[in-house]
Amino acid sequence: MDRAQTVFFECTGSGTPVLVLLHGQAANGDVWNGMRPLIARDWPGRCLIPDLRGHGRSFHGGPYAYGTYAADVAALIGDEEALLVGHSLGGAVALMLASGWFGVKVRGALAFGVKLNWTPEELVRRRQFAAAPPRWFDTRDRAVELYLKVSGQFGLIDPGSRAAATGIAQENGRYRLAADPRINGLDDPPDIRPIFAAAKAPVMVAVGEKDAMVPLADARRLDPQAASIPGVGHNAHIEAPARVWDLVTELAKIEAERA
Repeated sequence: MDRAQTVFFECTGSGTPVLVLLHGQAANGDVWNGMRPLIARDWPGRCLIPDLRGHGRSFHGGPYAYGTYAADVAALIGDEEALLVGHSLGGAVALMLASGWFGVKVRGALAFGVKLNWTPEELVRRRQFAAAPPRWFDTRDRAVELYLKVSGQFGLIDPGSRAAATGIAQENGRYRLAADPRINGLDDPPDIRPIFAAAKAPVMVAVGEKDAMVPLADARRLDPQAASIPGVGHNAHIEAPARVWDLVTELAKIEAERA
């Protein structure tokens, strides 16, 4: 399988290094729309924004795992040097790539909102969602509402926006989520700690100040220098893209000084 042809992605700008934005569970690359004007203003190279396999506009096909997502993204990056920014699931994928295990020349990685601890009840719900067939709706509005809820965007974006539309699919006059239910995973998520420890590039960890899913105390047990993004919850890049962009800029400066 040629991953570069089966994974949907958008690319803006030109030149190097390439900035890679990796979305979270059940979402897609349009969650970064609020950051695009900042990238266009400040970033000197290309920006690559994929939909991870099983999400959004990309193909459905497992296995759905951190390593598989990382391999897909590595195929898109190729031989270019990359700065990675990942939210939640995408943050875990960014850390996997920063390890060097996939042959990518990573200059730095920002991972924010990465969930570290899972309760037994959360793991059971993941397996139940993964095993369930897609839910079909007779109206677009109901499908969009579910998408915004499962991706954590409900109340944060306009249900009539493009970012909402790319989260659903239409077939024969009915609507479902664009994402494959199996992305929730029949297997439990791996421990992120050894993945973080394996990083060979500068890594920055952050969480939203009001993130109920990932408390700052958890993040600082992973990285004592983990940053708190003020005034936002789990989806900091949607709520306050400029604050996340400030961290990207800081990481780029750290990498430049290191070089």
